[in-house]
Parts: sequence; C-alpha cells; structure tokens
Amino acid sequence: MIIDKEEIQKKKKKLDDCKVFLKKEFIGIDKIIDDLMEYIQIWYLMPEILTRPVVINLWGMTGVGKTDLVRKTVRFLEFQNRFVEIELSNSDETSWSKSVSDIFQSNRLSDEKPSIVLFDEIQRFNTIDPDGTPLPQTKFTDFWELLSDGRLSKRERDDLEHYLFSYLLRKKENERRKMNGETEMDENPYLNLWDAKELKKYLSMEDDVMSIIDMKEEDMIKLILKKQKEKKIYEPVDYSKMLIIISGNLDEAFQMSRETSEADIDANIYHAFTKKITVVDIKNALSRKFRPEQVARFGNIHLIYFSLKTEDFQQLIQREINNLKTKTKTKFGISLKISRSINELIYRNGVFPVQGVRPVFSSVVDILDTNLSKFLFEAIINDDKTIEIDYLVKQKTITGKVGKRIIEIPYTGRIDSIRQSSQEDAVANISVHECGHAVCYMLYTGFAPLQLKSKVASSYAAGFTFPHQIHDTKESLLDRIKIYLAGGIAEEIVFGENNASIGRSHDREQATMLATDYIRKYGFDEEYQATYSLEDYPHRMQHDITDKKIERLMQDLAAKTREDLLLHLDLLKNISIELSKKGSMLPKEIYMTAKKHDLEVSIKEEGHLHIAGYHKMLGQ
Repeated sequence: MIIDKEEIQKKKKKLDDCKVFLKKEFIGIDKIIDDLMEYIQIWYLMPEILTRPVVINLWGMTGVGKTDLVRKTVRFLEFQNRFVEIELSNSDETSWSKSVSDIFQSNRLSDEKPSIVLFDEIQRFNTIDPDGTPLPQTKFTDFWELLSDGRLSKRERDDLEHYLFSYLLRKKENERRKMNGETEMDENPYLNLWDAKELKKYLSMEDDVMSIIDMKEEDMIKLILKKQKEKKIYEPVDYSKMLIIISGNLDEAFQMSRETSEADIDANIYHAFTKKITVVDIKNALSRKFRPEQVARFGNIHLIYFSLKTEDFQQLIQREINNLKTKTKTKFGISLKISRSINELIYRNGVFPVQGVRPVFSSVVDILDTNLSKFLFEAIINDDKTIEIDYLVKQKTITGKVGKRIIEIPYTGRIDSIRQSSQEDAVANISVHECGHAVCYMLYTGFAPLQLKSKVASSYAAGFTFPHQIHDTKESLLDRIKIYLAGGIAEEIVFGENNASIGRSHDREQATMLATDYIRKYGFDEEYQATYSLEDYPHRMQHDITDKKIERLMQDLAAKTREDLLLHLDLLKNISIELSKKGSMLPKEIYMTAKKHDLEVSIKEEGHLHIAGYHKMLGQ
C-alpha cells in the first residue's frame, strides 16, 4: 500500500478546520465534537486500512443538535454525494424500500468507496416491546447484517431470473393482445422507466437510467444472460469503508426528558443529571428495545449529549442577538443596542431544558424579530441610524428608542403570562405544600433543596421541590416517605384539616410504593424476611399478609412527620410566606431563611449524591 503523506496532511488540516467550524456553530457540545472528530479520524485519513465500518452512536434528548451536527460535518468534509440519511421503522408505511441495501443502491452507494450513513431516530426501530416480547420484523433486517461485518448481500440468483421471466411474460401477454386485435398495447421496442431502474439495480450498472432506456430489449436479454454467468453481481458489497452514525433519543436513559414544568426547572439541574449517564445506562436502555445480540452490534462508541447548562442557553441567546445585530447593520446600515432585560425575557419564555435549542430560536423570533420590524420601519422612514431596544418588566412593554422618539409595544411573554395568571390563593396553598416538603427535606438530609417553586408555567402541575440524588438505604427510604407525606400534612397544620387540598395524591402514591418496597421487596422489617414482590408463580407470596404492616408503617411515619413540622412551625410559615411572594426560591435563599430559624443546612451542587460515609465506617 502506497501512503500519500501529503494527502493525509491536507485531510488532517481539513478535519482540524472542521472541528473549529463545528465549535462555532454549536454551543455546549465541545466534548462531543472533540470525540466525534477523534473517532472519524482513521476513517477520513486512511480508509484503506479499515476492515470493518466505523460505528458511532449519538444519544441525547430532543433538540440537542445530533442530526444537525452530522449534516454540518458531512457538508464541511464535502461528502454530500456520498451521504444518505435513513430513518428505520417497524411501520410498513415509511418508504417503498424494504432493505438498507436497496436504499444504498438507489443512492449510488453500492461501491466500496468511503461513504457516510446516518441512521436517525433509531429508537423507533425497536425489536422488542417494553415487556420484552419480540416484534415481527419484515423490513430493513439487513441493518443488523451491516453492523455485524459491514457486508450486504446484493441479491439472490432467483431475483434476476424473476425479473427476466416477468419481463418476458409481459411481452408475451402484449403479443397475445395484439393477435386478439386489442389496441391498447405498448409497441415500444425499448425499455420503460420502471424496467430500466430495476435493471440498473439488479446488475449494479454504472450507466444512467436514460441510457438504459435506450437499450433494445434483445440487447437487455443478452446482457442479463451474460451477467448471470458472472459471480460478481451476486457477491456481497463490502461497506468496510463506510462511516455509520446511529442517532436516537433514549427516554429510558434520559428519564428527566419526561419531567413536567420543564420551563421552570433550572437547566443546571438537568445538566448535572445527564452528566451522570454512562455507557452502561445507554446499553441498559438499549436492552429494553433490542435483543442482546443486537445491542452488542451497536459497538462501544457511544457519545452522550448532556443537556445544556444555564450559561449555554444564555450564550446561545446572545449569539442569536449578535447575529440579528450584524444582519441589521449589514442590510439596513442601522446599529442595534439591545438591553440585558431582553435577554432575560427570551430566557424566561424560551428555555425548556429538556427540549433543547428549538424553543429558544422560536422565542427570539417571537420577541425580537417580530417587534424589530416595527422599529426598523420607523428608523428607515426618518433616516435614523440607531435603535435601542429595552423591556420594562413592570409595564410589560418592549420599548424602541429610534433617534429621539420612543415607541412602546405592549408585550407579555407567553410563559410569563401563564405564571402570572396563578391566583394568589392557589399560590399560597401550593407554597405551604411545597415548603412542607422542603422543611422535612432539610431536616432529614441536612441540605437546602436545589430549587423551590410555587408558580410554574403549567396548567396541570403545581409547584415542586427539586431534590438531590439520594442513595437508598433503610433510613433514607423512611426519610423519603416522610418528605413525600410532608406536603399534605403541612397544609393540614397551616390551613386546618378541612382545607387541605387533594394535591397530595401523587405524593401518597410515591410514599406507599416506597413503604411497600421497604417491607415486601427489601426485607427491612424483621417480621417479613421473604420477598413478597415476586409475581411469577410458583414463587409468588401472598401480598395481603403484609398490607396491615404497610399501613401501620405509613401511620407511624405520618405521625412523626407531623411532629417534626410542628416543632419547626415558625420556619414552615415564614418560608411559605416568602415563597408565596417570590414564586421561586434558590438554595441560597432557602439556606438564609433556615438559618434565621436556627436550622443549619448546607448547599450542595447539582448532581451531588446523598450517601452514608461507608468509606469511613469501613475504617479506611
């Protein structure tokens, strides 16, 4: 093998430039870009030495830029003519193609030269149901063959014979109709478009379809008979020089993607949770959708997207604003000055951490682009060269200072309007409920919650108290049950039993599940040491034997929770009043309020795991 060092150096420079370009295009995924460039390096620089295709998996929640990253990489490396994007699905309605091989052939990827394929939204191609039942597969079964060794069968010998026989049968039928005097016949001695396309596919011909159409049928039959004797048209195509990128959203791994009230949960909290997702979590999630031997074929290169941090979203918003400034200056010669309050307005109404960047772009258009056109019209008419845009929060008005004139446009953010519509009585009720959770959380863990909310952008969710990750033990399970029960009990204490709301239902379900597992599953009650959670007969135990014990445990824990809240009643009331006024409290504010009431708590970062000091206990 002759290695062209100069060519490799040129390609290496192109790859380095690609990395720089992508990091300018995307915010918050530098590590993903670094890893992607590293893994494609051998494929791009020296594909000749590959004996198997390179398989790279991209996993993340929706809107993090997985597909766009691949498309922009393909464009920069100038591989558009050697690239195909495929969405596999179990549905028969997706496309005419029944195999990956057919799609490759129709996109002229039937040779053995370097190419790129993106299999997007792969989670829709699941081969087992959530309960583990195998699903019948009739389409794209050669996908697994491709991942296995990079070789795809072209076709069976019978396929070509079937094509020839069906063609001759149609010809014979045509002649019979002619003899019978029927007038609607095809007397064209050349191939039609469908025949030409099929022939090109079956014989892997380089000719374009139009030149094949010009072929007479007698020449076509001779060509088929000749090709039938050649082995090459039946040999599998070697795709070892192919870069295979698999992309998908795995809710089983990214469980926070289903959280409600996404607009109100701090982006840094989601980021911390996604940072803890590992390749093991990804493989476990895949095993709930695919058979074990199929999971193995995905390989071991798994790039996991973290959800964006608060500063990433802020940077993204600023970049969009800067782009708008540049565009306005270039196109109209007008300079824009945009206040920080506009950035904050866009963030409040455009950031849904689990939905990625798309809602941000939409909010920039809704808040800035739409209103800017009104200011621009005024500036152009009066030949003004500057526009200063601001947002007055109390007046709910976007203002534009054009020259010396100020134009006011009433504006309330879509999400702001939902938050502001909360009635004060409802907010007071929610605040006491959430502060019940928060006070008990501080008592039993020693930490301030990550976030405390009583006004959220949701018509179906109330507030929330966002916890840290807690390592489950006998003690922590009991503490978690009490924290769940504390919301409803706090309402009873502050408002009286008859005014307690039904907002406790989900909390009680969670508490009951934990209490049930405490006794039936984990054996933390000395009277019940067998596992009462087994469902499979003949191992199944009688559930109802443990029911009274579970009920007694719940009653005891509810009484203890009430006792603890009454001991800290002043803290409960004061923090509830503060939350009711603000609608939201951060750890520092919670910490300060607790300190005023002589409760010492600490502030732990997102992603902190609350776990016992086992290392010290072991004496190490």
